[in-house]
Amino acid sequence: MGGTRILQCRECGKEYPISNNYFCEDCFGPLDVLYNYDEIKWNQNIFKERPKNLWRYLDLLPISNPKHIVNIEAGFTPLIKADNLGKEIGLKNFYIKNDTVNPTFSFKDRPAGVGISMAVEFGLKSVGCASTGNLAAATAAYAAKAGLPCYVFIPQGLENEKVAQALAYGPHIIEVEGNYDAANRLAAQAADTYNIGVVNINLRTYYVEGSKTLGYEIAEQLNWSLPDHVIVPVGSGALLHALCKGFEELELIGIIDKREVKISAAQGHGCAPLVESFKNNLNKIIPIEHPKTIAKSLAIGEPGDGIYALRKIREYNGLAEDVTNEEIVEAIRLLAQTEGIFSEPAGGVSLGVLKKLVEAGKISPDEKVVCLITGCGLKATEAVVGQLPNPILVEPNLEALAPIIQM
Repeated sequence: MGGTRILQCRECGKEYPISNNYFCEDCFGPLDVLYNYDEIKWNQNIFKERPKNLWRYLDLLPISNPKHIVNIEAGFTPLIKADNLGKEIGLKNFYIKNDTVNPTFSFKDRPAGVGISMAVEFGLKSVGCASTGNLAAATAAYAAKAGLPCYVFIPQGLENEKVAQALAYGPHIIEVEGNYDAANRLAAQAADTYNIGVVNINLRTYYVEGSKTLGYEIAEQLNWSLPDHVIVPVGSGALLHALCKGFEELELIGIIDKREVKISAAQGHGCAPLVESFKNNLNKIIPIEHPKTIAKSLAIGEPGDGIYALRKIREYNGLAEDVTNEEIVEAIRLLAQTEGIFSEPAGGVSLGVLKKLVEAGKISPDEKVVCLITGCGLKATEAVVGQLPNPILVEPNLEALAPIIQM
C-alpha cells in the first residue's frame, strides 16, 4: 500500500498533516490529499484478486486503517459499449459509464463511502451532508451501516422519490427554506457548532477522493487506457475535478501513458454558471441566484468547485454546454429506448449535451467517448412521467389485442 503522505492547499501549495481540517489556514483554499506515488506499483495482474468495488483502489484512497472502511459494495460499475445509442447519435465508439447500479442508485455512493469511512477513522460521533437528493440517500445509507447519527440538509422542493429513499435509512432530514446554497450554508454552520462530520463540507477533502475512482474504473475497463473524450454532468464541479485527479494519478504512477483525453462539462439550462463562464471566457463563476432546471441534482447556483472545474476543462481542451428541459427528457427517453438504462435528469443532461456537441460537429464520429450516467431514473420520475404515453387499456380478450400487437 502506498499510504497517505500529506494534505496540500490547492491554491498556495502549503502542506499539512492528515486531519479533518478542510481549508488552508493561510489562503483559505481547499486541501487535497497527496500520496506516496513513487511507492505505488500497480499493474494489471494485481487487480485480479481484488474486490469488485471502489476499495480495490485502496492504495490511492485516504483510509490508513482498513478496519475503518464502511463498505456497502459501491463502485466497479459497468462500462457499457453503447452501440445502439452510438448509432443513433452518430458515434462509432461510444461507452456509457453506468453508475445507476450503485447500492443507493447514484455515483454519490463513492464520495459518501470514503467520507463516512474517514469520519469513523477520525472518531467523529455524528455525520451528515447538504444535498440536492442523491447524496442524502448515500450519506444516510453509509451512516446506517456505520451506526452513526446522520443529519441531512436539503433545500425545499426536492423530488419526493429522493426524499423518501433517504428517509428510509433513518436520518434526520432537515428541509431548509430556500435553495441548495441556503441548505449548504446551514450545514456548514452546524458542522462547526456541533462537530458533525458533514461529508461535503468539513470532510470534503476526503469525500472527493471517492469520486475519482470513476476515473480509475474507466481506465481499467478500457484495458488501462483513456478515451478521447469524457462528458461529465456538473453541479458543484467536484466530480469533474476529481475525475481529472484520478486520471492524473494514474499517469503519475505509470500505469497509463500520457493523458490525451478531453473533459467536457454538461449543465441544465437555467442553472449553468460554469457553461456561461466558459463561453464568455471568464476566469470566475457568476452565481445563479434562482436555479431553474428539472435536473435538480445539478441545481447548484454557486458551485463550490466551479472555478476548479472550469480550469480543468480548459487544461483538458474540453467544452461546456447546457441543454433545455425538453432536451434532457428527450435524452432520458433515448437512452432508455436504445440501451435499456433509465437515467435521472443529470444523466439526461450529460447525454443531451453530448448529442448537441456531436450534431454541432464539435465531437467527431470516430472519437472514443465515455458519457457518465450518474443516477437512476426511479429517483426522479416526475421529470418524465408527463412526457410518456399512457398504458393501453383493453378488455381481457384476444380480440382487443388485434389492433395493437404487430405480427
